[in-house]
Amino acid sequence: MEVSFRKQVELLRMGKGDTFHGEGILAITKALLQSGVAYVGGYQGAPVSHLLDVMVQASEYLDELGVHVEVCSNEASAAAMLGASINYPLRGAVTWKSIVGTNVAADALSNLSSPGVKGGALIVVGEDYGEGASVIQERTHAYALKSSMIMLDPRPDLGNMVRIVEEGFRLSEHSNMPALLELRIRACHVRGSFECKDNLAPPVSTQKLLDEPAEFEYFRLAHPPVTFRHEKLKVEERLPAAREYIAEHKLNEHFGNPDADIGIIVQGGLYNNLIRTLQQFGAADAFGDTDIPMLVLNVTFPLVPEEVTRFCAGKRAVLVVEEGQPEYIEQDIATMLRRLDINTALHGKDMLPVTGEYTAEAMGGGVSKFLRRYQDRSGLDSGDAWLTGVGALRQKAADKLDGALPGRPPGFCIGCPERPVFSALKLAQEKVGKVHIAADIGCHALGTFEPFSSGNSILGYGMSLASRAGVSPMMSRRVLSIMGDGGFWHNGLLTGVQSALFNGDDAVLLIFKNGYTSATGTQEIISTPDEEIRLNAPDKQQSLVHKNQTIEDTLKGLGVEWMRVVHTYRVDQMRRTLTEAFTTPFSGLKVIIAEGECQLERQRRIKPWIAGLLKAGKRAVRVKYGVDEDVCTGDHACIRLSGCPTLTIKDNPDPLKVDPVATVIDGCVGCGLCGENAHAATLCPSFYRAEVIQNPNWRDRLVAGFRQKLARALQPA
Repeated sequence: MEVSFRKQVELLRMGKGDTFHGEGILAITKALLQSGVAYVGGYQGAPVSHLLDVMVQASEYLDELGVHVEVCSNEASAAAMLGASINYPLRGAVTWKSIVGTNVAADALSNLSSPGVKGGALIVVGEDYGEGASVIQERTHAYALKSSMIMLDPRPDLGNMVRIVEEGFRLSEHSNMPALLELRIRACHVRGSFECKDNLAPPVSTQKLLDEPAEFEYFRLAHPPVTFRHEKLKVEERLPAAREYIAEHKLNEHFGNPDADIGIIVQGGLYNNLIRTLQQFGAADAFGDTDIPMLVLNVTFPLVPEEVTRFCAGKRAVLVVEEGQPEYIEQDIATMLRRLDINTALHGKDMLPVTGEYTAEAMGGGVSKFLRRYQDRSGLDSGDAWLTGVGALRQKAADKLDGALPGRPPGFCIGCPERPVFSALKLAQEKVGKVHIAADIGCHALGTFEPFSSGNSILGYGMSLASRAGVSPMMSRRVLSIMGDGGFWHNGLLTGVQSALFNGDDAVLLIFKNGYTSATGTQEIISTPDEEIRLNAPDKQQSLVHKNQTIEDTLKGLGVEWMRVVHTYRVDQMRRTLTEAFTTPFSGLKVIIAEGECQLERQRRIKPWIAGLLKAGKRAVRVKYGVDEDVCTGDHACIRLSGCPTLTIKDNPDPLKVDPVATVIDGCVGCGLCGENAHAATLCPSFYRAEVIQNPNWRDRLVAGFRQKLARALQPA
């Protein structure tokens, strides 16, 4: 795991009378246990991964409660877990990252929402939307509409978030609808406190087993002919039951003066940012209190028509604050008002940004337009001045930086085992010509940036080999597909490898085998080296991943005939292997496994080990690379081939030479890529390798003394 949650695990034991202090996602985790959840699953990644990671690390305590935890291979398998709630009164929760995870899980979600659930089913989704997002710009809200699932978007206050989780399970059971709980990154990390309740052991659990399975009911299957009946139930029974519960238990919140003639309807997750915006315009005080009526939607689907129309009736205008597009909520509200001939002016995307994350600054312009049009306030000028000032500061910074700094694209970690493979790929293409590269999601996607710029498409996690199927038959030169071991197990094995073998495709697949799903936080997978091996071999370079042969054995079992395993740091060998794959007469799937342990995980192993050696006064060796400035030619081909942040330039010490020389700065982890590149590309021999020895023994001192004497003897008088 990337993070240890030992302290957070202890917080899960809190009970009635205790006060919880911490992050939003950890409060959600505690709320699940207070709700009597029976099983938890999910796919790692995003801030919501804390939920799953904490549950995994709290397995001892969860065993006491009888809660089952499953780390799923992908989002589809996580969503399928919720099938337990179809037949049994079991409360289940699963989690994954945003729209990309929901896309993968869509089939299972449709088949879950069609028959409906008996036990509460909650899907915690880490919504990742806006300019800072790491995924495609779509909203999970569409799935709630499509499949008739409840959509929860709690106001980012820990007490309210916990309440919505508990009520979400009850709402799911009352309406027989699964519920999506949308959490933006800001909500996951918001800090606060709430008064705890005792955790509830589920009535049916790993400690209290069912004696017999449920009686067979064909109606519980998402299968014709009952699927048509399911659709009628959604409209005639489930949605009305959900609306009834939402209204009766006041899940949505009302703030401000109800008698004012304007109002704001806002998604719960945007409440904090909206209050910050209103403060700038004098429409809210320092405590967040406002006189503008606000309907805060902790449940964004289904909306309760009576609640919405009652809020809007009698007002001159209402502003709908809805992040992203299409404006599903705004359209729904407009339909409700028009059907009842309520003529309240409705605004939303006509004043607010159509796309992008709704920060306070982003909402400022729209809030200003709305208030100036319908409610003149003394603080509006100061709010506009704030917006103007922020814009001026941004422009001033942009003017200062324009042309002063070069573009700095994201890059691999220092010593990342994937960087040398892209160096070898550049060299291989010098011989065979430019190839179409189907990239994939993962750390290796950073190879699409400079200096490698390798990747023509990304179609989904583990989908690279499948995505080249329409390209490779049209190419005179073979196409290369790239995926990581995480993507291989997530989706690539079935959608790519199986399909390519079945069709007899002449394809080249490069698998990065670094031992973890590194891009999501270095969580373990089936091909992660055993912990015993890692602990007993802390100083091994990158060969640890070779101890686990599950990927190789799986490929052999499927019938892959052409397969090569190459150490990632052997740049010249990797270059020759890639060249062979592109040019071999063998027609069929060719797989290259680039084997090298994730550098982050390696450093997490060896740093404590070295610290222990030094503390005990034992010998410790650290490898350091450098550049001989007298030999460096100054053409910087090594930098263009590597892109390592620790390989940079400095002023040439020779006053007769203008070009700066290459240099290795602090931060180098001694991976050796710079030297390997120099050898593979036949660059200048300016790199040197040195060993920094701490607590040297007598042999080290003897060798060092001999070398010093020899160096003096070779120096000119």
